[in-house]
This record gives sequence, structure tokens and C-alpha cells, in this order.
Amino acid sequence: MTSSASFGGQGPLVSFQWHVYILKCTDDTYYVGRTTNLEDRMHRHNMGYVKYTSTRLPIQLIVFLSFADEWKAVQMEQYLKSGSGRAFAKKHFY
Repeated sequence: MTSSASFGGQGPLVSFQWHVYILKCTDDTYYVGRTTNLEDRMHRHNMGYVKYTSTRLPIQLIVFLSFADEWKAVQMEQYLKSGSGRAFAKKHFY
């Protein structure tokens, strides 16, 4: 959903509906994921419904980035899972 309201004369507000997030697990590994509902996704991680994190609880949300465009979110998730993306995240987020 995109709002038609304007912010400071800069045009319409954008609805950020895609989130890329990084979690830190108890074994000091990191999990990168993408969702449209961050609150629900965090709940599912904490309840043990996500295979990778279920044996690594509790988890800690390190950072999340929001995107209006699904393809941009997919690209960021893939980048953060790559070698250079992991190095970037380590330098800037951990």
C-alpha cells in the first residue's frame, strides 16, 4: 500500500513492505532473512518454527532494512549472504 500523502513537499510517502533482517544466534552464527511481516517472522523464529534458528535460541535482531520494492529486498538478501556481503555486514552491523 502506498500513501498519497506528501512529506515536506518531497512527493508521496512510500510504504516499506519488505524487510531484510540479520539475526545473531547463541552459537555466534548469523541468519539473514526477508519478510513482509517482521513482527510475525521474529515470533516464528523465537517459537522454534524456523529450522536453522530453532536449535540456536535465543536469537537477537541485529539490524533490519526496509524496502518498498520486493526485488531490491531480494537483491540485498542475496548480497548479505555472499562473501562480500558477509564482510560488509561484519564491518557495519556486528
